[in-house]
Amino acid sequence: MFSFQSKWRYFFMFLGVQLVVMALLSREGYQKRVNYFIRIFRKPDHTRNNTAVTAGVDVYANLLNLSRVHPHKDDMPYCPKKSPLIAGPIHVSFPSGLTEAAVQKKNPLVVRGGRYRPPNCEALHRTAIIIPHRRREHHLKYLLYYLHPFLQRQQLNYGIYVIHQAGNYTFNRAKLMNVGFREAMKEEDWGCLFFHDVDLIPEDDRNLYTCDSNPKHAAIAMDKFGYQLPYDAYFGGVSALAPEHYLKMNGFPNNYWGWGGEDDDIGIRVSLAGMHIVRPPLRHGRYKMIKHKLDEGNDINPKRFNMLAKTRQTWKQDGMNTVEYEIVSKDYLPLYTNITVNIGTEKGLKPLPKPPPTHAKALPSPAPKKPAKVPAVAPTKRKESKKKSQP
Repeated sequence: MFSFQSKWRYFFMFLGVQLVVMALLSREGYQKRVNYFIRIFRKPDHTRNNTAVTAGVDVYANLLNLSRVHPHKDDMPYCPKKSPLIAGPIHVSFPSGLTEAAVQKKNPLVVRGGRYRPPNCEALHRTAIIIPHRRREHHLKYLLYYLHPFLQRQQLNYGIYVIHQAGNYTFNRAKLMNVGFREAMKEEDWGCLFFHDVDLIPEDDRNLYTCDSNPKHAAIAMDKFGYQLPYDAYFGGVSALAPEHYLKMNGFPNNYWGWGGEDDDIGIRVSLAGMHIVRPPLRHGRYKMIKHKLDEGNDINPKRFNMLAKTRQTWKQDGMNTVEYEIVSKDYLPLYTNITVNIGTEKGLKPLPKPPPTHAKALPSPAPKKPAKVPAVAPTKRKESKKKSQP
């Protein structure tokens, strides 16, 4: 009798423990399901992280009073390590009707080619901004509106290069950045190069556009990701490399045609080259993205995952040492240097088709040149014949 009662007692105790555990699990699961559906139907709330937008200052504040008179170079002091013009959060909006002429008027100290030097001190850092581009003029003018004063606040010696892909073939962001590095370094011995998407606007000027001892990922808190880093290895949007970093990792891949994959490939290269990614504080690396649809000619790259799986084998054979391109034009515009470039296709570099002549009368112009070549050839033949007849 005693053993029978003991068995029932243990059975009910075990059953009670199970009911308690099930109740707790059910309660926790219920809360998770409720929270899940709340996150789906509720609009993103960025009020905790959105102070840079609501309480930011005008990006041009304190800049209009800068002197246009440049002191003599011998008397020029070095700029302080921390610029007194830095204010922190910046108010970013996209008013309609903005023109490049209006941006130029706002930046009177920017000279031809988009170059700037602080007027009252010698900059401690020289930074080139490389912007891969094609048919994004609407976004470019907003980036220039904010980027010029943003960089001036940091008292940088800087230049802005827009690398425009010619033709209609699929867009290749990473290859354009390779071109930008090479062409920018031909003009000046830049100490740092920032590779900058055209649709990302920095929201805090404490995010310094200078290089560190390792490659820097600057755009770590975009509004489209809820001002959070999407994943640890992410290296997209805005990144910075010193020339020695770029050379050490063999630059960027040239074979990513279309959207996606090249950022992760670059992040892998950083690791394979024995370096690591550094980042600013989350509250400083904030960016607002200009909303847009996927660009025509920049479809999602279906080969990106297979290519990423081979980065360890390909990074030394595909990069700055294999980039091929042809400069179509280089224009030193008031706000930036525009470099239009033919980067070819997946099958290699081919000349772009020549545009049709604008005037029909221009077609017969080469004809008069033909008779001019005849006298030039005739004397050479005569001289040869005389030499042969002398013996």
